[in-house]
Amino acid sequence: MDLENKIALVTGGGRGIGRGIVERFLEEGARVAIVQRSAVDRDLREDPRVMGVPADLATVTNFVPVVDRVARHWGGLDILVNNAGIMFERSVAEITEAEWDLMAATNLRAPLFLCQATLPHLRRRPGASIINIGSIEGIGANPGHAAYSATKAGLHGMTRALAVDLGADGIRCNAIAPGWIASDLSEAYLDSFKDPAEARHALDRLHPVGRVGQGTDIGDVAVFLASDRSRFMTGETLVVDGGRTAKLPLPQ
Repeated sequence: MDLENKIALVTGGGRGIGRGIVERFLEEGARVAIVQRSAVDRDLREDPRVMGVPADLATVTNFVPVVDRVARHWGGLDILVNNAGIMFERSVAEITEAEWDLMAATNLRAPLFLCQATLPHLRRRPGASIINIGSIEGIGANPGHAAYSATKAGLHGMTRALAVDLGADGIRCNAIAPGWIASDLSEAYLDSFKDPAEARHALDRLHPVGRVGQGTDIGDVAVFLASDRSRFMTGETLVVDGGRTAKLPLPQ
């Protein structure tokens, strides 16, 4: 198994992309701490390889106690996955400073200062890896996503800078830019269409692979980036979107 005896901290690991990452990490032999505001599901709480750590990433001002709790519990830390993020649609004319501050705090500030808090632990572990979950909207954008796209593009840039700064410490840092990944929220959105089945079919047609992604699709790539198989990779942002951004749109 690629992550045998590795210890990972995954923010927002209880659902969606984060859950897919956690599931794949567990399958590959890791022990995982899930840091998020809400409690983890019962099946995760009862798994001895999982610990839940409650924290509101938008408001925490000192991540050291959070990280140290994980390191004390498991005896160290090998992998940090900055997955937690928020997104809401606001036009430039509508967005408020408070909304910008909330998105920037969650999507940018928390990842940076979690990296800072984990450094003393990651420096002690050979093959330590930081993985940031960005978005294809850090490369392109949908309407009403100026703030969200800015934070994800910033996270991609931060990834490159961290790779440069932390290479001397033996710590690699890479990012994943997911496309459309199925979730409870995305399913509710598709259900809101007059013809949900046709909406799903149209969405699938946007992807050369013929379907939208699953959380474990991102989890597979996260396992690779966390493992020694990617030991010569750092500073990269891997687009994992089923080919959606590679496909040029045609007139309808």
